[in-house]
Amino acid sequence: MDFSEEQIKRYSRHIILPEVGGRGQKKLLKSSVFLVGAGGLGSPAAYYLAAAGVGKLGIADGDDVDHSNLQRQILHSTKDVGYPKALSAKATLEALNPDVEVVPFMHRLNSENIMDVIKDYDVILDGSDNFPTRYLVNDACVLLKKPLSHGSIFRFEGQVTTILPGEGPCYRCLFETPPPPGMVPSCQEAGVLGVLPGVIGVIQATEVVKLLLGKGQLLKGQLLLYNAFTMEFKKVKIRRNPQCPVCGENPTIKELVDYQEFCQVHF
Repeated sequence: MDFSEEQIKRYSRHIILPEVGGRGQKKLLKSSVFLVGAGGLGSPAAYYLAAAGVGKLGIADGDDVDHSNLQRQILHSTKDVGYPKALSAKATLEALNPDVEVVPFMHRLNSENIMDVIKDYDVILDGSDNFPTRYLVNDACVLLKKPLSHGSIFRFEGQVTTILPGEGPCYRCLFETPPPPGMVPSCQEAGVLGVLPGVIGVIQATEVVKLLLGKGQLLKGQLLLYNAFTMEFKKVKIRRNPQCPVCGENPTIKELVDYQEFCQVHF
C-alpha cells in the first residue's frame, strides 16, 4: 500500500522515527486490536490506538453513557449521555481518524461468544472493571494464544502487564481464582481518581503499539504498579506457574466458564 498525502502528514511523526518508519506505520494500519470496555481504561487506550493508525478496533461494551462516566471516560461527552458506549466510541474514534474501522459489540462477552468475537484480532486489550470478565478474557486469550494487555485501576492505584501465552505468565499465574463475591469493592463503591485511568490506559496502548511493531521491551513477566497519590512506579516480576490451571503443564481449564457476577459495573 502507498500512503496518501494526508496519511504522510498524519503519521509524519511516526514515519520519521527509525523504530517505526513507513514500514511500521503500514503494519499498524493493517493491524487489529479488540478492546474489552469503552470506559476508564478503554477510552484513552482506544483514542491513542486510533490516533496511531491501528487499522481496525473492535470495542465491546454493553453499557450506556452515564453522567458519572464523564469524569474519566474521554471517549464520551455530555451529549452522549444515555447513548450506547460502543456506538459513542465508534463516532469519536472515526471522527478522530477516518483510516480506522471501529466495530462496536454491544452484548455482554461470555463463555459462549468470546472466542468467535476475538479470534480474528491481533491483540486483545482488557479494560474491564470486574473479575469475571478479566478471567474470561485471560482464559480465552490463552486458549487462542492471543497476546493480551491487562490493566486495572482502584482509587489512586493501577497496574499493567502484557500477557504472551506460551512465552510468559498469564493473569491466573498471578491471581489463580477470582476473590469471593463481596470481598472487593467496585469503582462505584470505592471511587477512582479521574486522571488515573488515563495513565494506565495509555501505558496499555503503548504496550500494544510496541507489540504490533515488534519493537521495544514489553511488560512480559512483569507487573507495573503505579500509585498516583505518591507518584511512584514499581515493577514486580511475575513468573509462570507450572501448576496454573489454564497455562500450566497440566491445565485443568480447557473450556471457558462464566464466573458469578458480583460487580454491578460491567466495563
